[in-house]
Amino acid sequence: MTVKFPRRISRRRFLSSTAATGFGLIAMPYLSRAADRPLITHGVQSGDVGADGGVVWARADRPSQMMVEVATTEAFANARALPPIAALPESDFTAKMLLENLPAGQEIFYRVRFRDLSHIDIQSEAVVGRFRTAPADRRDVSFVWGGDVAGQGWGINPDDGGMFTFATMRKHRPDFLLHSGDTIYADGPIKPEVKLADGKVWKNVTIEEKAKVAETLGEFRAAHKYNFMDEHVRAFNAEVPVFVQWDDHEVTNNWSLSKQLPDAYKERDITLLAARAARAFHEMYPMRESIVEPGRVYRTLNYGPHLDVFMLDERSYRGPNGPNLQTSYGPESYFLGPEQLAWLKRGLLNSRATWKVIASDMPLSIIVYDDAANKMGSEAFAQGDGPPRGRELEIADILRFIKTSGVVNTVWLTADVHYAAAHYYNPDKAQFQDFDPFWEFVSGPLHAGTFGPNELDNTFGPEVKFIKAPGLDRQNLPPSAGMQFFGHVKIDGSTGQMTVTLRDRADVALWSTTLDPKRI
Repeated sequence: MTVKFPRRISRRRFLSSTAATGFGLIAMPYLSRAADRPLITHGVQSGDVGADGGVVWARADRPSQMMVEVATTEAFANARALPPIAALPESDFTAKMLLENLPAGQEIFYRVRFRDLSHIDIQSEAVVGRFRTAPADRRDVSFVWGGDVAGQGWGINPDDGGMFTFATMRKHRPDFLLHSGDTIYADGPIKPEVKLADGKVWKNVTIEEKAKVAETLGEFRAAHKYNFMDEHVRAFNAEVPVFVQWDDHEVTNNWSLSKQLPDAYKERDITLLAARAARAFHEMYPMRESIVEPGRVYRTLNYGPHLDVFMLDERSYRGPNGPNLQTSYGPESYFLGPEQLAWLKRGLLNSRATWKVIASDMPLSIIVYDDAANKMGSEAFAQGDGPPRGRELEIADILRFIKTSGVVNTVWLTADVHYAAAHYYNPDKAQFQDFDPFWEFVSGPLHAGTFGPNELDNTFGPEVKFIKAPGLDRQNLPPSAGMQFFGHVKIDGSTGQMTVTLRDRADVALWSTTLDPKRI
């Protein structure tokens, strides 16, 4: 449901219009029959925030109506009550509301309650969240990014502080989190205990649905709700909007339409499995949904004069995870696919933002095998040293377009490989040289096993400027080992300079660089 405020509303007009309605906080009846009240089960979230508003999400425990009040002060003075929307079993009692035409650059406070559909005079207790709308002026912008949550069997361990990286990121008070995918590990069961190499025991909080791989719609939903059980995740979500993408583990490891499911799966149809996973993913996150293509993940998020974020989808349109050594472009080489590739070019060409961040859920030149044990098949873009082949043809095409079209200040942000790195792409060192130099920054995991480093492909000339990985003799390190990583980006409002810092979960700044914007 979309809720609209008057067009181009200022903060002053927002407050005066809510006062004029006489329909504020006092007008709403709250009863105290606590035993009968609906519950907000997994906190609140906001997402896809722009200059005029964003999406608010919550989940109830029963058929109910989500009621949202919005204000520009934490005291909820002159709060505005919005029309309620339904939370029904068909959506697992989730509900999300798009708030539009809010004042730009303004901290917005929202309060969520659920009203029981069977007894509409009975309401839940309130949960409060906040977000800041994107600026209309050139103010500072700050955001964090990373991916990979609850992977490799490392779930919520209260003895280790839970999903502690979210608490660390929250301290920076970022404008948003760019979540680079692997939001869950649907293919990764969470066992009650895992014995560590030093003899200690990692103890997970568990739920029944996470005892096996996810196959049913309910099991996919449960995997997302498991992460929301963590107190740090809930506190983060209530204060920091999420710009979310998906990758493979929202369905199963390294999935494409050619995926042969392992024996752990009773459901053998990868297309049906992906459809269930996609429905759960869209239910559980506060995304602006596409009318043109329902369920679409790729989209542009404009965050003020200094920043446009291009969220890619490298799962929904890819060809099979085969050798991918084709020298001509066709369906077997699709990764973004022609329509998404054309959308990205249009968006980059039309962008007037200082920086164009390309959010890629998979890295460009880090080799990720489909069959890691035998080093066979292609899971990501990179095909190995040499000229562009297979999926690399799309990257060559977009990099050439960026150069010939005069697009400047592109930065690629990614995760997926479970270590931190900074790569400078130098055409003088590349096999394919028809592009301007650019940076790619890698972060993660936020809460999963740590791996790497992987091999690099020389097709586009990546130079490793920084890397932090455990080494090939120490793979799948638990979060307690401390090698959990996130990236932090700050854009200076006055100069337009972008500072990128790679940090660990203890908030140690591992490496940083400041990029000067090119002017055109």
